[in-house]
Amino acid sequence: MSKLKTYFNWSTGKDAALAYYHILKDKKYHVDHLVTSINAHHNRVSMHGLRRELLIKQTQEIGLLVTTIELPEEPTMEVYNTKMDQVVTNLVSKGYTHCCFGDIFLEDLRIYREEQLKKYNITACFPLWKRDSKALITEFIALGFKAVVICIKSDLLDASFVGRNIDESFIKDLPENVDPCGENGEFHTFCYDGPIFKNPVKFTLGEKVYKEYKNPEKDSEAKKSSTMGFWFCDLLPVE
Repeated sequence: MSKLKTYFNWSTGKDAALAYYHILKDKKYHVDHLVTSINAHHNRVSMHGLRRELLIKQTQEIGLLVTTIELPEEPTMEVYNTKMDQVVTNLVSKGYTHCCFGDIFLEDLRIYREEQLKKYNITACFPLWKRDSKALITEFIALGFKAVVICIKSDLLDASFVGRNIDESFIKDLPENVDPCGENGEFHTFCYDGPIFKNPVKFTLGEKVYKEYKNPEKDSEAKKSSTMGFWFCDLLPVE
């Protein structure tokens, strides 16, 4: 029986790494390609500002090819959809029929992903879906994975959390209103070691930077601030 040709929507973080670990065990799928959005202006991963060099090093140590979706500094939804269409259409032409995600419980996001992929006849798969967040992060650590926090929402976590490794101490220190996996966008990570890696990705911690962005939810909730604040920790590649 031939395996389902699958690519992975790759965030570089812990949930993606754990989802990939689990899909490797599922003999139905053959995952050999990663897809990541890049802010081409800053040469960093769109989601959380990881340097492109570290994305490349990470994928090399995992042993998979990566296709980057090259986006401008402030892409509109139209531009994003056009760029994504080009990448997905190319993957379909190469025989890919499935796409894997590390999502855990965000129903709206899952529906959006499935609807977007339906027009390409690509089936979305979610290895971590509906599993308990606390159990997942505990499993992540127990398996020997290592990840560092590189982005946090400033209204939920203070600057001391960014730059920390994901470990028992980190989980214990999280406020009660923050999901243990950061599934609501409370924090983002870079996974640099674990059972899916040939060797750890080497880096050093750089500067911490605070930035504010327009709040897309402002119009729907009057009490919301017009901006959202985030702390970022730059990671510097080590040769």
